[in-house]
Amino acid sequence: MLVLVAPGQGAQTPGFLTPWLELPGAAERVAAWSEAIELDLAHFGTKADADEIRDTAVAQPLLVAAGLLAAAQLDGITPGAVAGHSVGEITAAAYAGVLSEADALSFVRTRGLGMAEAAKITPTGMSAVLGGDQDVVVAHLEKLGLTPANINGAGQIVAAGTEEQLAALAADKPEGSMKVVALKVAGAFHTHHMAPAVARLEEAAQALTTADPAVAYISNKDGQAVATGAEVVARLVGQVANPVRWDLCMETFAGLGVTGIIELCPGGTLTGLAKRALKGVPSVALKTPDDLEQAKALVASLTV
Repeated sequence: MLVLVAPGQGAQTPGFLTPWLELPGAAERVAAWSEAIELDLAHFGTKADADEIRDTAVAQPLLVAAGLLAAAQLDGITPGAVAGHSVGEITAAAYAGVLSEADALSFVRTRGLGMAEAAKITPTGMSAVLGGDQDVVVAHLEKLGLTPANINGAGQIVAAGTEEQLAALAADKPEGSMKVVALKVAGAFHTHHMAPAVARLEEAAQALTTADPAVAYISNKDGQAVATGAEVVARLVGQVANPVRWDLCMETFAGLGVTGIIELCPGGTLTGLAKRALKGVPSVALKTPDDLEQAKALVASLTV
């Protein structure tokens, strides 16, 4: 079974959108999206530097737009399941038919702005803990007052909290872990620090038109498939202030009998985790349009 996944914040790099805008009709689509959400996606995806696209209010719409552009090039390919990491869940929801592209971009614009504003209230951040037993790492983080905001599997847990709490973690890493790496993000996402953004999204969700997923939609909340569009949106709202359980998503992929994974642009992060947690499952990360042929070859090999 083919699984399509969409990456989250931090996957973006300067200029990554440039080759995708050269595809027929892509520049026009992005221009229309930019006008609708009042954000120059083409500029930020081609000319902005790393600091500019690290801004949560910019990064999130940019990632969803890039994912939708890449997904449009997979015409005729139908995955058995879809999932997204953090903001990538919105990309996955649009691909699964739960949200229109217009609603997905409008919703993620509100999400990015709301999370950026919430991050300004208290100086917070995130750090990745690499290696170590999951239970030991989680217990250590909780002792320091930190939240295990992303439990990604494959020996990677992302801690989130105040700058003081993260400094304590850097000075006292969990027993058995290899290292702690500070992430270049603007706040403690997927924690209680994001509660103000949840309120904004609850209001924005009222204006959305939803449909039930056309393929299995696997949720970050618990790694389970969600059957209705209303429940998908409810989870998208609440997930902003709750941990991402990508480890459970990958467990579900395995249980469903995953035989191949395609990661939408800007791919690489989730296929990297899959190579360690789902050993032997072939995957393709869509970084540029040149990777599309490899993706199609993967799909062809699964149908032989």
